Order: sequence, then structure tokens, then C-alpha cells
Amino acid sequence: MNFDIDKMLFTVPPCDHAPDKVRAILAEHPEVQYASLVGIDIGGHDTDEKIPVKLFCEDMDNLLTSGVQTDGSSVALPGIAKLDNAKIDIVPDLSANWYVDYNFRNIDPKLGLPVGTLRIPSFLIHNGSFECGSRVMLRDALDYFRKGLLEALKAHPYAFKYINGIDSADDIDEIIITSATELEFWVKTPDDKGDREQLFTAQVLKEQYWKRTYGEVRTALEDTLTLLEKYGFGVEMGHKEVGGVKAKMGTTGHYDHVMEQLEIDWKYADAMQAADNENQVKYVVRDIFTMHGLDVTFMAKPFEGVAGSGEHTHLGLAAKLKNGKTVSLFAPCDMTKDFMNPVGYGALMGILKNYEVINPFVSSSNDAMNRLKPGFEAPVCIVTSLGHSAKEPSRNRTVLAGLIRDVNNPMATRFELRAPNPKSNTYLVIAAAYMAALDGIRAVLSAEKTPEELEKSMSKKYGEEDFYLEKDREYRSEKNIFTDYTQEERDKLFGKAPATVWENISAFDKYPEKLEVFKQGDVMTDISLASFKSQVLSQWRTEVHDRIIPQDMAVLRDCRKAHADEDFSDYDIKNWIEIDKIRHELGKDTITEKCLLTRCKEAMDGRDYETASDLQIEIQKKMNVLKDLYARYTKNIL
Repeated sequence: MNFDIDKMLFTVPPCDHAPDKVRAILAEHPEVQYASLVGIDIGGHDTDEKIPVKLFCEDMDNLLTSGVQTDGSSVALPGIAKLDNAKIDIVPDLSANWYVDYNFRNIDPKLGLPVGTLRIPSFLIHNGSFECGSRVMLRDALDYFRKGLLEALKAHPYAFKYINGIDSADDIDEIIITSATELEFWVKTPDDKGDREQLFTAQVLKEQYWKRTYGEVRTALEDTLTLLEKYGFGVEMGHKEVGGVKAKMGTTGHYDHVMEQLEIDWKYADAMQAADNENQVKYVVRDIFTMHGLDVTFMAKPFEGVAGSGEHTHLGLAAKLKNGKTVSLFAPCDMTKDFMNPVGYGALMGILKNYEVINPFVSSSNDAMNRLKPGFEAPVCIVTSLGHSAKEPSRNRTVLAGLIRDVNNPMATRFELRAPNPKSNTYLVIAAAYMAALDGIRAVLSAEKTPEELEKSMSKKYGEEDFYLEKDREYRSEKNIFTDYTQEERDKLFGKAPATVWENISAFDKYPEKLEVFKQGDVMTDISLASFKSQVLSQWRTEVHDRIIPQDMAVLRDCRKAHADEDFSDYDIKNWIEIDKIRHELGKDTITEKCLLTRCKEAMDGRDYETASDLQIEIQKKMNVLKDLYARYTKNIL
């Protein structure tokens, strides 16, 4: 980065959002030449329009109050913004940090600095009155949670006996809801394709995990961390993750065949700000690594057979008191005696009990479902781990939601939701999680349960009745979920995990009583939930029909006969016959019978999603068998 970053503007905090202050700041930073109002639609996509700074400053009073208009067809709000009623306003959020997004490939010749765009997080408003989109739902969820929690605490003051430093709800000045995400991603040199066996072997041998970075990857990572610190994100670390293979030095002096998985962590923030921060972090990561000639992917499962990328989402809760102190609302009075106080237990129980309807927000794509497979540290079961004792914090990486705690630091008490991935809509994940948490808190406080009683509830066995949790489920395990249980046991004790997007989104219809939790306080209205479901199904249908099936057909065509007629073994013949049989089952129609891929496309065309989902599962299984068999076949060819 051959420019002076100390001269650049990175953040405009809420205290500086008055028009005159904004004008003065922009006048001091001529490198910021555009402004953009950033709304987040129901699919998690953000808007980006370039408003010249001169025009922005001239019309700032109006823009900060009324925003800008866009056509609803340009954002994902199905069922809300229609062709005959598509007016959408993008209205700035004056309470959030604004960030400057720099184009490092466009250096202003006079200033010697990259050209920047002031990105302003905003809300979407349909037809002048209906607020919609992901940021709106998160805002409303957080407001409703704060109000609902205070009401529950006032109605059941017994809880303060188990919360250190608070005597009553009157002591509380503000409820602080915090969150943070851990961003994992893969980087590689363009056009390189990873060898599945080499990636898998390196993963098993842990040849990459937390190892030293080299060459362009190291420089890009260091540049990224430097910039993120300038934004004030409070970077904690960047390191190699488990996936990847060692790069090779090319003849040009640069590393070639780069294929590495990395992770970047930064400090927690207010839940809304945390979601906004993550958006900006991704832009910085992609821009800097691309500038160094490296491709970046935030896909959940970019390579089959090796670790996918997660984005563990941390959920915290605290209270700022009128005396100026801040205390955890999850931690118990005695960290060595209890795991949590009643509020903490209630929040975790609410997330677990209602997770079937949280899951569609967490994993809404084919890519996300591909990551959630047993054996890759990706959680597939609705279960938590508390620890073997209150003195020994758990680090069980096989559970869905882990309790993170430090005996010497009560404020560190929080939950780690391990299922999200970098493509998850963090706004909706956090919104759904806290709405579910409030449901559990209300149930626990209404029953006025003690921490001892709640630990027993959380540890209940299959078939045991409980005041809140379901009878035929278990919710806690300190074992390895992948190795200490069979698939049948996992399905019985923790619920059968959905295998496709359709199976996942169908939870909205299967568990209407749980979906009601999100509708409390009109946080997620019927029309908003229907819009989200429509968006998810449209994306799933289009991707399967127009991307995955054609890609599978390309694989089938690439699985050609490899042995020569004059040089083969009976083993080659056997393998090829099996391969060709699977190829025909998957992709070859006959007069009397259509192949699996054709049947799946036709089911999608007819909106027969149940059949399409079943066929997708069958196709995936056969494609995996085919790929393994073809790899074995070709490796035997001399």
C-alpha cells in the first residue's frame, strides 16, 4: 500500500452525523469522493449507489432525512416490492457508524490516496410507510428484546438474587446486547483448483492450522489487519485455519498454487453495529487480497471433502447500571458454583428449543447445507455443552451452541452459535437468536427457577417431562457428538437435521408455534416471513435448476473412459462399468425412463419442492459415489 493511510478517513461516528459536521469532515478529506446509502434487503444483499460528494453535501439535509429512492425490482423483497408498487426509500441510520470504503485500484493522482466512498448504513421503507429488510428486523428485535427483558425482570425480581451487582430492575440504566463474528475464508491464486486428496491429507495432518503465513498471503493478511485497526474494529488476531496446502515458489519469485484457509477475529460490539462491521470487514478482506493477486471466497463449502468456512456468532448480554458499572446478565454470582444465572439459562434454552425456525436464517443456501456434514467440526445437532463442572469451561466444538465462560471474568460469559457461515445473513441470525432467547427467558423467569433446577432441565434425558423443553429431546452433551453417537442416536436425541434448503425452510410450516416467537411485537410480520421464504426458495430453485444440475452434467461428461483398449486390467473394466451405470442413471434419458437430473428439473419447474428435494439428496449421494469411483479408476491408469 504505497500511500499514507494516516491521512485517510475511515469512520464517521454517530456523534459527528450532524450535517455541518459531516460537511466539515468531508472537506478535510477530499479523497472521499462519493457517498452511498447502504440498505440491507431480505436476502442480506446491500445496496451501493455512488452519489458525488459535492451533490451529497449540497442536498445533505434532505438525504439524511428522506434518503434516496430506488426501484423495488433492484432489491430482494419478494411479495413486498412488486412491479406495480415498487417504490423503496433508502433512509440513513444516524445511530450507526459510517465507514469509508476505499478503491485501492483507483489512486487520486493529486492526493496520492485511494478514492473513497462514504457508506452509510440505512433502512429500507416500502411505499413511504412500511419499514422492511434485514436491518429493520434486527433493530426491532433488539428493541423488543430490551423492553421484554426489563418487563420480565420487574415482574420476577427473584432473578436478581443470582445476578451479581444488581438488586432490582430500577438499578438498570440500559440493556446492552452485544455480538461478534469470527470470519473464516479461503484464498487462492486465480484459476488454481485444489487437489481434494492433498487438501484432505493436509487437514488431517494439521499442516496449516495456526502456521506461519508466507509471501503474498502474509502481506495481504498484515495489510488487512492494519486497515481493520484503522477502522476501529479492535482486531484481535488473524491466523491460518485448518484447511489448505503449502504454496509453491514460482520462477517469478512469487508464490503460486496458493490454497489456504484463514480466519480474522475482532472485538464484540452492539449487535446492530456488529452486523454492519462484518459487512465492511468482508469488503476490506476481498479488496486487499485481490490487490495482491489472490481470489477470496466466503463460501461455506468451496471444496468438497475438506473443512468448510464457518462464521461463529457470539451472543452476549449485559446491563449498564445507573451507578456507571456494567455487569453480565448471563453470569452467575459464583462462577465456580453455577454455570449461569436464570437469565442465561433461559436465553440458551430459548435458542435450543426454537432452533428449528432459527436454522432457515442461518443456513439458507445449498452451499450452507453442504458445510453442515458430520466430521468437519460443523454442528449438525441441536445440542449444547456447558462443561463438566462450573470450574472447567467447555470447549466442545461438536455442539451447535456452546457456553463460553471465564471463571475469572464474568463479563466474558456468552454463547457461541457455531452453525452460521460467512454467507449467512447476520442481521437475521442475530434477530432470530435474541427473539428465541427472550422466549426462553420469559419461561424461566415466570417459573422462577433456580440455577440448580435449570441445570437439571438442561441436562434432562430423552422422555423426561420439563416445564419448557420438549419431552422427547435431549439438549446437553459433554461428549463428541460425531464419534460418541450413531446417526440414529443423533436423530432421536437431538432431532434430525435438514438435508436440503427445502427441508430447512419447511420448518416455518412444520413448527408454527415456534414461528410465533418471531412475530411477537410485530418484529417479523407475516409478510416479512413470507418474503424471506419466497426469496430462499427462489434462490434454491434457480441455483439447483440453472447451476448445480448443469455443473453435474459437466462432471458426468468429464467422466470419460480413460483406459486404452490394448492396456487395461479387469479392475479397470469393473470400475468403468460401475461409473458408466451411475452416469446413465444420473444424466441419460431414455424413451421409457427419465434420468435423475431431468426429473429434478421437472419437479422444480412444477414447483413440486418435496420431490425435488428428495431427488436432490439422491443426486448428491450418487454424484459423491461417482467422483470417488472415477478418482479410483483414473489412478489405476498407467
